[in-house]
Amino acid sequence: MEMNRYRYQTLALASLTLGLVIATPASAATSQKVNQADWWAGVTGLPSYVNMYIYVPDKLAAKPPVIVAPHHCGGTGSSSYSEMSSLVSIADKNGFIMIFPEATGQNCWDAGSDRSLKHDGKGDTHAVVQMVRYTLSKYSGDASRVYSVGSSSGGIMTEALIGVYPDIFMAGVSLMGVPCGCWAASYNDVTGKPSDGTGQWSGPCAGGTVTKTAQQWGDLVRSYFPGYTGHRPRLQHWHGTTDTTLNYKVMAEDIKEWTNVLGLSETPTGTDTPKSGTTHQLWKNSCGYTVYETFSLSGVGHSVPFDGAAVAAYFGLDKAGGTDPETAACPGSGGTGGASGAVDAGGLPGTGGAGGGKDGGTGGTGGTGGTSGQDAKEDTRPLGTGGAQRSGGVVGGGGSTGGALGGGGASGMGGANTNGGTIGNGGTIVTGGSVASGGSSARGGSTSEGAGGVITSGGTSGPSSSSAVGGSTTGGNGSSGGCGCTVGGHAKGTGMGAFLMVALAWGLRRQRRRGRVG
Repeated sequence: MEMNRYRYQTLALASLTLGLVIATPASAATSQKVNQADWWAGVTGLPSYVNMYIYVPDKLAAKPPVIVAPHHCGGTGSSSYSEMSSLVSIADKNGFIMIFPEATGQNCWDAGSDRSLKHDGKGDTHAVVQMVRYTLSKYSGDASRVYSVGSSSGGIMTEALIGVYPDIFMAGVSLMGVPCGCWAASYNDVTGKPSDGTGQWSGPCAGGTVTKTAQQWGDLVRSYFPGYTGHRPRLQHWHGTTDTTLNYKVMAEDIKEWTNVLGLSETPTGTDTPKSGTTHQLWKNSCGYTVYETFSLSGVGHSVPFDGAAVAAYFGLDKAGGTDPETAACPGSGGTGGASGAVDAGGLPGTGGAGGGKDGGTGGTGGTGGTSGQDAKEDTRPLGTGGAQRSGGVVGGGGSTGGALGGGGASGMGGANTNGGTIGNGGTIVTGGSVASGGSSARGGSTSEGAGGVITSGGTSGPSSSSAVGGSTTGGNGSSGGCGCTVGGHAKGTGMGAFLMVALAWGLRRQRRRGRVG
């Protein structure tokens, strides 16, 4: 009986130990509907007919990109999931998330009302963007890698999304879509499915009769998010030359619109024929990367085929990890450093230089802190404190995810007296680019009892960061110069597995002792 009990205890401990290292296989991933109350996340006034379906692969990337896939007229979230199965299989392999929005019970997507063509205007576009925000938060997604792809009404919606929300989307693929804002022409803002099938429809735009100059198209798109000057998403547009549902003439208007929005010439950088019957035009930006391109399919009607592999490659999602290909190709240009602070001879602190940097580029180097003033003739005058530290350059939202931050300026020197000068703060860290190096601590004044220098923060997590030379890590004693102290990471415990193995050994020893006693 003792032996049986011993075997049971041993098996239980072993099973518990194995349970810590062997994960239970998860069920196969599939498209799931998300409760509206969850993804609305406190936002009110969104269209109640819009529903969210999401596909989260079993093997999710550490910081997963997100693709939005709005359906065509009369479609559903489930139909898009099936029609884009080739892209879903790539998501399985490379770990990105797909969102399948659904305009439940509607004829098409609303891409023509004032509410949808206004940033956070409570329309269909706002609802889809709210799904993206929810997903990024819940799954720690990569906010710099959000994309949209769709055909017909889904293509129209894709162009509306990247036009109205350039701060959210990095790129889009529009199959048989129309220029952003075109759908507002004589838009039939009727929800549901009217018997004549005209709900959420624009006859003039669909017929190809809406024409504007490039400047007019560009100004229209910019009006949907006034004041925005950051990065504009790149776009790939596919259209059949014999399309009678959404006339091929819209392609010419699309070219005028997006070349203006992206600051390009209407004349393409290049034209080629990737295969018979397909004409490809491309436009490159100033750093030589293609940010707009069109594919005209000769003799093809409203039936451009979906190619998941081509879409994944365009978004840079044909392989796991990495960054967006445009971001990698165009890191942005750096801003200039801030001016040095002025010296005030009257004993007041100098004014620190302003941080450099510009929108769309790498942050510039922070300005050098001003030198503290002092009056050599009157020792009784107030001493100047150290110059104020300036923040590092601002990270731009331009052609990259954010440039590297400018380094913090050097702290001002303390005034010549028994008290050390005020220590300047390091450069401000801005979300986006590489973390700025903290400014160096101000050196204490000529003193016999100056306070020890403040330890600077380390760099990014990983290797242990070293503290600045100055006071000790416990605050420092003014009478000593202090030492350079390394702030190392403590080793983690050996874990529960090791604990259970010790417990197992103890149990064995106890049973043996009992055997000897009995």
